[in-house]
Amino acid sequence: MIEHFLGTWKLVSSENFEEYMKELGVSATLRNLAGLAKPRIRISAHGDNVNIKTESSFKNTEITFKLGEEFDETTADNRKVKSIITLDGGSMIHVQKWLGKETTIRRQIVDGKMVVTLHQDWNATEIANCLGEIWTRPSIA
Repeated sequence: MIEHFLGTWKLVSSENFEEYMKELGVSATLRNLAGLAKPRIRISAHGDNVNIKTESSFKNTEITFKLGEEFDETTADNRKVKSIITLDGGSMIHVQKWLGKETTIRRQIVDGKMVVTLHQDWNATEIANCLGEIWTRPSIA
């Protein structure tokens, strides 16, 4: 099932990104820079290892992991988290935990697009509770 996610994806739309980053404690300067970025994600698999590389004019990040095994991750906003990524039905579920907080990143393929939904689990602020993004495969020029 990981095969559906493999390849290169580019961000085409995002909702509530500013509010979501604010909830994470990201500074206004970094929120502005990140909001301007149009990142690409490259997902690949090599044996049991999965690699997710995110590249943008703001910051590049890369994680390599085995499905279902916890690993250390440094996020784009420099949080040190414990992560675990699993497959559940048609979704890739990425749970990040740090300082008693938790974020869940759910990736799904819908009509050929990767739909990413992020939920935070440490306060009841509904507007910042969910970030939705749509990613498409870039056209080959």
